[in-house]
Amino acid sequence: MLNVRLFLFLFLLAFVFATRPSLSRAPYAMRISCGARDDVHSPPSNTLWYKDFDYTGGIPANATRPSFITPLLATLRYFPLSEGPENCYNINRVPHGHYLVRIYFGLLAEPSFDNEPLFEVSIEGTLIYSMPSGWSTDDERAFVEALIVLKDGTASLCFHSTGHGDPAILAIEILQIDNKAYYFGKGYGQGTILRTDRRLSCGAKDPKFGVDYSADRWGGDRFWNSLPTFGQSSDSVISTKNSIKQASKPPNFYPEALYQTALISTDTQPDLTYTMEVEPTRNYSLWLHFAEIESSVTGSGQRVFDILLNGDVEFRDVDIVSMAGGINSALVLNTTVVVSGRSLTITLHPTKGTHAIISAIELLELVQAESKTLPDEIKALQRLKSALGLPLRLGWNGDPCVPEQHPWSGIDCQYNRTIKKHVIDGLYDSGNILLIYSFTSVCEVRGLDNQGLRGFLPNDISRLHHLQSINLSGNSISGVIPSSLGTIDSLEILDLSFNFFNGSIPESVGQLTSLRRLNLNGNSLSGRVPAALGGRLLHGASFNFTDNKGLCGIPGLPPCGAHLSAGAKVGIGLGACVAFLLLVTCFTCWWKRRQNILRAQRIAARDAPYAKARTHFNRDVQMARHHSHEHARTAAENGPSLLA
Repeated sequence: MLNVRLFLFLFLLAFVFATRPSLSRAPYAMRISCGARDDVHSPPSNTLWYKDFDYTGGIPANATRPSFITPLLATLRYFPLSEGPENCYNINRVPHGHYLVRIYFGLLAEPSFDNEPLFEVSIEGTLIYSMPSGWSTDDERAFVEALIVLKDGTASLCFHSTGHGDPAILAIEILQIDNKAYYFGKGYGQGTILRTDRRLSCGAKDPKFGVDYSADRWGGDRFWNSLPTFGQSSDSVISTKNSIKQASKPPNFYPEALYQTALISTDTQPDLTYTMEVEPTRNYSLWLHFAEIESSVTGSGQRVFDILLNGDVEFRDVDIVSMAGGINSALVLNTTVVVSGRSLTITLHPTKGTHAIISAIELLELVQAESKTLPDEIKALQRLKSALGLPLRLGWNGDPCVPEQHPWSGIDCQYNRTIKKHVIDGLYDSGNILLIYSFTSVCEVRGLDNQGLRGFLPNDISRLHHLQSINLSGNSISGVIPSSLGTIDSLEILDLSFNFFNGSIPESVGQLTSLRRLNLNGNSLSGRVPAALGGRLLHGASFNFTDNKGLCGIPGLPPCGAHLSAGAKVGIGLGACVAFLLLVTCFTCWWKRRQNILRAQRIAARDAPYAKARTHFNRDVQMARHHSHEHARTAAENGPSLLA
């Protein structure tokens, strides 16, 4: 039995360490000094900042710091519009987890109305911040911060130009926090990003970071601005040096010092009221911090108050001592607020006792994360970008479809509810600004035609298997038309006119049954047009093959027999060369044979007299022999008669 209990104890201990990473290891932290060529340490805390890396473009430069809040760093990276409307930091090898991401802005020179950069910021494809005019003179707006779960090993931070100045980034922080940090109830972790609107330490004299508070590193080194008073002599500051219980604990790890100062209402104005300007029609997560640090309050029931938000009671009969478990103990209240106007007013109204008290306020905007683009299609577009040598001014950094306010030039997206991802359904024409209506959205489409694109069309384009339209006309793209285009069944419009495509039209293009417009005019194509395309003309499709000088086989083009393709011409030429060589060879053999015969005849004519003399001599010898033989035979026959 003892062994079983020991096993259970060890198991629970292991579980605690596994679920509370702060107890077993330090949180992941990545700090980048933008534009820096070497790692640097910033005073006064000697914080390490890594040299610049993982950016898509931009130019390093010396920095002008817009605020005392920003770290003491000497460089920045800025992104002129000539390098594209979207630029990003794509930071790799980030462990899966919950993170506080903070981006510090910089300036190339002292700001004015004309040179103050105004741009928008997105994290993981979701737009979280639009920089307002005058931000460079407001210390609190020198950075943007968000709490986000990073899942795929990367952190994508993008900056979108709005035409007023060049985005300039001083530094980036990616700090791991507890997985349940800022848990706000229903909907938590379901694609929601928390953008920090403000953090206020009530009664504090100076703004401080977590490191200045000696806070736990799992708190994310948050910045707390000071709020010495609500104004209009409505309050006074109280403080204590006593320790605060229940402060620096998971999952939020608030610093103890945050609760050692507070604002308390006065006898003449018992209500504490604070109004904040906010963005209208937004949802916010509000966190209110309390600790009973006034020495005159020693037990529960001595200070009770209601909390009203824009006049409506949100928390009734708040008794800090009772709810926190004693004096000098931290109490945190959280609620989600739907704001319709441009202000949020917090009112603490005492119902027992004469004063209200508050230690700190946090306001975080709830931002619904946008669904990203299908990863395989992003890879296909990146391959297309490389193959076509896309100019920097077109951008194509980050996610092609989100944020929806900043799609890639020439790209049309559609949200696929089945896979809950965006897909690419068009590479469109910029000559006519089109409004594409889908079942989810209306998008303005900018094109890739007449953009001076070079290179070739890669086979990877077939991975964009939701495409309905491709328009790359009026560029300088060369090479063959990839046969893989024939696998994009949804393709309805294909315009590759006025480029330098060569070779033949792939037979697979004829298999695109949805194709209703095909423009291949103004290229160097040759060979037989797929017969299936010719049949499609009878059903109202619009095809243009003119100005190619090598195509044949359908109505409107020369017959393939009368108008040979370049390949056929090469074949005929080679055959003619072979026949000519054979003819030359035969003629050479005949000529040599003729010369040999003539040479023999000349030799025979030259030796004729000698041959004739020899012939006569031989004939005389033979006749003489014959005559002598005949004479002897006669004498033999007549011999006996003579003797008789």
